Amino acid sequence: MKIRRKFLAAAVLLALTLSGCAPRSTIQVSPPTDETTVNRWLAKAYRYDKNGWIFLHMEGAPFERGFQRGYLTAHEIDDFKNTLAYFQKFHTAKDLDFFVKAAATLFKNKLSDEYIEEMKGMVAGMEKAGVKVTFEEMLYMNGFLDIDYWWPLEKKDPGSGCSAFIATGDATANGMIVMAHNTWSPYATLRFCNLIVDIVPDRGHPILMQCWGPCIYSATDFFITGAGLIGVETTIGGFKGFDKKGIPVFERARKAMQYGNSIDEWAGIMIKDNNGAYANSWLIGDTGTGEIARLELGLKHHSLEKKKKGYFSGSNVTDTLEILRDETSATYDDIRSTNVARRERWKQLMKEYYGQIDVEIAKKMLGDHYDMYLGREQPGSRTICGHAELDDGSVPGSRSPYYPSGAIDGKVVDSTLAKNWQFWAKWGSSCDIGFDAERFLEMHTQYEWQRGYLKDLPPEPWTMFPVKERQ
Repeated sequence: MKIRRKFLAAAVLLALTLSGCAPRSTIQVSPPTDETTVNRWLAKAYRYDKNGWIFLHMEGAPFERGFQRGYLTAHEIDDFKNTLAYFQKFHTAKDLDFFVKAAATLFKNKLSDEYIEEMKGMVAGMEKAGVKVTFEEMLYMNGFLDIDYWWPLEKKDPGSGCSAFIATGDATANGMIVMAHNTWSPYATLRFCNLIVDIVPDRGHPILMQCWGPCIYSATDFFITGAGLIGVETTIGGFKGFDKKGIPVFERARKAMQYGNSIDEWAGIMIKDNNGAYANSWLIGDTGTGEIARLELGLKHHSLEKKKKGYFSGSNVTDTLEILRDETSATYDDIRSTNVARRERWKQLMKEYYGQIDVEIAKKMLGDHYDMYLGREQPGSRTICGHAELDDGSVPGSRSPYYPSGAIDGKVVDSTLAKNWQFWAKWGSSCDIGFDAERFLEMHTQYEWQRGYLKDLPPEPWTMFPVKERQ
């Protein structure tokens, strides 16, 4: 995943925000005054916290389920908003209001009424919980990744990514699908990815997914749907391109999960009216057929491959030549690059475990610390379980020395677990190293500017979700 990257020309910025077309008013949203209705809605929802994760169940019509989420996670959403505002200000010198207005302009007339109502419900639920937020702020928080692709200033990427694979047929121990993923990004903002959302909408398929802040889609991504689809992604590194006329990724990704009945339908929704934001290698599986697929989705080019034997891996480097050469500035074969090093390590691990891959081996692979460039075990920015905070930056192509960023979690599922509406998750890192914020800041004072936002990430145990006992 990419949180900072190269962007478009400054003309887009001026056209959208300085011409006077950016909205100045806010859509008013109020919580329902009927306490009987509120109590009935909240009786359908629940939250429990377990081993670093927040599990949230919500159901019903769009406004209703949004209200449940806003009410039950109001303080976490507010913390996310304030943290996002601080980091955007530091990197761009622009206040939150600047990006909120840009989001209102960019996303106008591009969202389904269903998802507008769900976001309005979150605003109302937060207000009911005593936390103020505007609809436009909620819109920006949902589309912050789209905005990062739109924002036309060139900024240095502090280091992000994901590691993932999906395998099936003769590659796995029982012939069924096994899928694994860890999420990379700066720790200060990525700590809001500890939300597991179980949505039962009044229309379409139920969804079980990891979520980032108040996003109506996953944004990390890891999901299971009632159609029997499972999916993850790894962001295409060095990507450049954005179409402001396209549909934002948070709309397309949520719609694909909720209404896609097959891999082809899911991919079709993602491709149609694509705006180029969050350009990813999407790894998708159909637990009913055992088929797996990889959709590499750029702005101008895409490719969809499917198979019933073998695997696809993801490490933030695209294998689609047209995307690589025409839409990215990425290297394909420089093993000093984290993307290339991890791709080659996946090849080694798949060869070693081919035909044996199951949930436990998948967990082991996500915690791998072998550096292909150095040729030894050493956790850092080039390992599948990423730890950029341990990398001194001495290898050409490395990220900023000791930047507090890397893999913050691990998730694993197979066909059987998915059909039982379950998966394994680990918070704090894919391994057991964890992260001590105070100790880190004492050693690396150049990142003192993150104090107060950079938090401890103690390694938690692998946990099955949903758990049988709510806590």
